[in-house]
Amino acid sequence: MANVKGGRAARKRDRQNAKARKRNATCKAKLHDAHKQLFKAADANRKEDAEKTFKAFVSGLDKAVKRGIITRNTANRKKSRAQLKLNRMSK
Repeated sequence: MANVKGGRAARKRDRQNAKARKRNATCKAKLHDAHKQLFKAADANRKEDAEKTFKAFVSGLDKAVKRGIITRNTANRKKSRAQLKLNRMSK
């Protein structure tokens, strides 16, 4: 509990924050897993898997931005680096 006074509103806010924290952690974990899968596929030179995973990864990033879990610039940076990885793989 964050608020020391612990009024009714503070207790409710704590409950809401706990739910949001859990939801955000789940979303970030999924993004992390997708990122790892993408880079693993790219390192192994599996182009089809990498492209499929890239689409899922970008979609997840966009959804996370829409929900306010990560910032737009962070998502854009991650998308850019993933695209660079795919481009280097195809050469």
